[in-house]
Amino acid sequence: MNRYQGRIGAAPRIAALAGAVLAVAMLAGCSRNPAAQASSNTPHNVTLTKAQRQSIHVVTVEPSQYRTTITTTGVVDFDRNRANDVLAPFSGAVTKVLVTLGARVEKGQALAEVASPDFAAAAGAYRKAVLAAQAADAVASNDRDLFAHQAISERENAQAQADAASADADRAAALQALVALHMDPRMIAAVRAGKTLSGGRGVIRAPIAGTVVAKSIAPGQTLAAGTSPCFTIADTSRMWVMTHVFGDDATRVRRGDDATILAGDGGKPVAGTVTNVGAVVDPDTRSVQARVRVDNPDGELKKLMYVTVELRSHDAYKGLLVPVSAVLRDDENLPFVYVVDADGSYARRSVSLGRRVGDRYVIPEGLHPGDKVVVDGSIFLQFIQSQ
Repeated sequence: MNRYQGRIGAAPRIAALAGAVLAVAMLAGCSRNPAAQASSNTPHNVTLTKAQRQSIHVVTVEPSQYRTTITTTGVVDFDRNRANDVLAPFSGAVTKVLVTLGARVEKGQALAEVASPDFAAAAGAYRKAVLAAQAADAVASNDRDLFAHQAISERENAQAQADAASADADRAAALQALVALHMDPRMIAAVRAGKTLSGGRGVIRAPIAGTVVAKSIAPGQTLAAGTSPCFTIADTSRMWVMTHVFGDDATRVRRGDDATILAGDGGKPVAGTVTNVGAVVDPDTRSVQARVRVDNPDGELKKLMYVTVELRSHDAYKGLLVPVSAVLRDDENLPFVYVVDADGSYARRSVSLGRRVGDRYVIPEGLHPGDKVVVDGSIFLQFIQSQ
């Protein structure tokens, strides 16, 4: 047998040997336990020496009560129960504006003077009504005396009494017209005494005490009774903050909840109270509007100012909470914590994160009451486990 024939005879044996090796490898691969493969990918518990355990801080998880805090934004507005838009009570031309924007005014204080024919006409009507009532009352008094002495008939006396009552009603109506025009009581007394008002000068007065936050008139401007805006007066010592609450947070906000208002970076926190929660969802923002009442004695909050609002629930909830420092993230960005196992080792436990409450997380799933969770030293455990 030559060399060429020997090589041909060896080829089948080599091929058979290679096939046998491949078959063994395939059998070995098929016989491997899938659970063992998964176990090889699962991090093993970490065991520390006594000295290393000194740097690990552990807390026992127990159910505890907590109150939710919702952080959102808001816009400052006037307390509409303590603000008033002053419309012109009569027609005429403005002759003088007596206050400036930002001035503090008292209830009944004069704001502007107006040359108003309506004012003069109302004063004249009141004076006529006063005189007519005085005359009718005198006739009625005289007729009562005459009727008592049977000098006139009962019918004549009844008519005199009815005329006097009608005249008195006309006088009261004319007086109310002057009151509606905000005429000063001293001026009303002067009209009743028969004094003539020079020039028909009407005075626009403040209906409430507060600050002049808007001024819409100037000398020479013609006003229309009941429609021309003149001033806005507001008591700025108390303001509203209008805020929007989104999603599930809307079901957690209640009237009476505490609130904290923060204006700008480093601003002084201001306490407030939720006074109203809307019953309708805004179709554009899918949010519910909430109103917060806040005291503003120093005037730091201004209308239309943007602020940060923290709403703290009045109702208490119960659950398992762990410090934020206890929660780490794996390679898939899923949250986990380290818990102390029965043998004293530290095991990685996957958890689900709920709402953050201050410096703690609510843990809806993954932990049980009595679990011992690592709160300081978790990063050290993760480092050892990754080696």
